[in-house]
Amino acid sequence: MLRRIVERAEQRKARLAFLDGSGSPLEPVARRTYAPGGKAPIQGAWHRKGRISAISAVAVSPVRRRPNLVFLLLPDNANAHGRDTTAFLAQLRGRPRGPMTILWDQSKIHERSSVVKAYLARHPGIVTEDFPGYAPEANPDEGVWGWTKYHRLPNYAPEDTNELRTHLWHELSSLRRRRDLLASFVRHAEIPLTLQL
Repeated sequence: MLRRIVERAEQRKARLAFLDGSGSPLEPVARRTYAPGGKAPIQGAWHRKGRISAISAVAVSPVRRRPNLVFLLLPDNANAHGRDTTAFLAQLRGRPRGPMTILWDQSKIHERSSVVKAYLARHPGIVTEDFPGYAPEANPDEGVWGWTKYHRLPNYAPEDTNELRTHLWHELSSLRRRRDLLASFVRHAEIPLTLQL
């Protein structure tokens, strides 16, 4: 299935974008840490509500074949809706303009949303394809959030959503410059693409 989608995108000279959303709560993601034997490390945190939701995509241009990361952080404690998806699509479409193939999961805020359907009808150069519902590992953007949450921000307990937003922005902006990591997410998802770094 993925090979067919990639081949059709190449025939159209379309940019490929692997899109997903995620949320980062104020409560830290607990991970194993180094500590003296027999002494459990204590991370100061308390039960707090609050989160930052985001939409992102690993995008690959049809000519340069270089992976790029595009992301949008939503307002504090907001759930993503169809309007957020269209705002992200407009951001993604703006750099550079041209045909695009988007691969995403079968979420309600994607192609099933009436707002998104209307946006796609106005922009026929955007073709959408669904990942199978049982295969999140096929989406390179899952690697973005796995890396960010479990390798860069584990055990991180921000004071508030402003601090969390600043930290998320910094980490995602840094990851945007790491084409080698973005390429590894594409390879791990077994996307049949030859990338150039």
